[in-house]
Amino acid sequence: MDIQLKSLEDEILSGRDVVVPPFLKEWLSKPKLNFIGNQFCESNSKKVFCNTNPATEEDLSWVVLSDKVDVQNAIKMARAAFEQGGWTTLPLNERAKIVKRLGDLILEHRAPLALLESLDTGKPIFETFDGDIPRAASNFHFFADFASYEEKLEFENGHDEHTAFREPLGVVALITPWNLPLYLETWKIAPALMMGNSIVLKPSELTPLSACYFAELTLKAGLPSGVFNVIHGFGDKAAGEFLVSDPEIDAISFTGETSTGRAIMRSAAVGPTRISFELGGKGATVIFEDADIETAVQETLRAGFRNQGQICLATPRIFIHEKCYSKFRDLFVQKAKEIKLGNPLNYNTRMGALIGREHWEKVMSYVCRAEAPLRILTGGDRPKEIKKGTFLSPTVIENVPLEHPISKEEIFGPVVSLYSFKDEAQVVKEVNSTQYGLSASIWTQDLARAERVSKTIHAGLVWVNCWFARDLRVPFGGQKRSGVGREGGKHSLDFFSEWKSVCVRRK
Repeated sequence: MDIQLKSLEDEILSGRDVVVPPFLKEWLSKPKLNFIGNQFCESNSKKVFCNTNPATEEDLSWVVLSDKVDVQNAIKMARAAFEQGGWTTLPLNERAKIVKRLGDLILEHRAPLALLESLDTGKPIFETFDGDIPRAASNFHFFADFASYEEKLEFENGHDEHTAFREPLGVVALITPWNLPLYLETWKIAPALMMGNSIVLKPSELTPLSACYFAELTLKAGLPSGVFNVIHGFGDKAAGEFLVSDPEIDAISFTGETSTGRAIMRSAAVGPTRISFELGGKGATVIFEDADIETAVQETLRAGFRNQGQICLATPRIFIHEKCYSKFRDLFVQKAKEIKLGNPLNYNTRMGALIGREHWEKVMSYVCRAEAPLRILTGGDRPKEIKKGTFLSPTVIENVPLEHPISKEEIFGPVVSLYSFKDEAQVVKEVNSTQYGLSASIWTQDLARAERVSKTIHAGLVWVNCWFARDLRVPFGGQKRSGVGREGGKHSLDFFSEWKSVCVRRK
């Protein structure tokens, strides 16, 4: 490993406040450019926008602001790469070598990527270093192996021989959110590449840094020109809208807010263009009276407050059986108060800042609605010892009516509400009382009950006695207004490819 990378890794793990090293300071000092045809380039308009660090609200870097010409140039380059066939016609095992190499490079550059994501998002560096960046690498390693075992289908029917096999789809648009930047980008990039497509990625304007750094790694990996492109900018009436409405786009994979998903769907309908959406959530945890309370508390703290609650799979609604409500509540509040807030660049910090001032104000607008009979048990404000940045203490609220906005709407922050229930039928009805259906978690030692409740909860993903356990082969996505389609394993390969069937009749 390069000595600079190893030194930064040691600094992160030391438990001291990490100081941005000179090589990354220099990198940040240069404007972040679009990446089109394996070249970093300025925007057509020559305009830029400022990217900020949520933990300090200070400027991080300047980023080019793409216009319609930039988007069209990226799509043209991606289309040319697809039509020329260099990547498309490369044998699957050869594509797998490059995709796997991308995963290796992410692990090699784990320290700078973790630092950049922590600066960009405000999240603790232990989350990016231990979780997000290794998971990004694993996406490439997984799909490189998984897709390599895809076999064509062969059947005989009398005198006929039927075969079916995958073909690349074309040029795909990937639009990704700010809460798990590189992790969710690679979740889409890896299967799209393995299926032989060309890509135009638009990362969130709030978190562009890791996508820029990753683009440099694609050059090291030997990805052909035009196969992977990055454009920076905003969504509505800007780069994002220009991208999803372009007729040369064959598919759109989007992760983000439900309202944005609706707008993209309207644009895609003109094509029509294939779509896959992972949208908002308002997940729930159900604690039955026979649950292992201490373990449930620890996992439910993660489910409510990891990444400052800014995870679509979070479960900010906690339904607790009346027989164990007080015990769970008291221990949960005690442990919430012990969560260490502070400088995200310290490996010992367990909660950082929200993504930005606008989002902080949105989250606080919900907290301010917690008037009697609602009761804030802890949190609800900025920690007194932290003087700047968009921080909010872990907030726990009880006595929240089910029809209250805190119960119904996606807050996407460190705000958890507690509810007491009497029986299984009641809690299932209450869990299902929102427009969302992405995730839920059930805690009980009665596995028959867990299976029964899992089947009646309207969610795409249900955990029993755990949270955020993932197998990349399993279909992932939401019900109701939490999404359209599924990602993961063969479902991602299906989305990013076309099946072709050929029939040959023998004499």
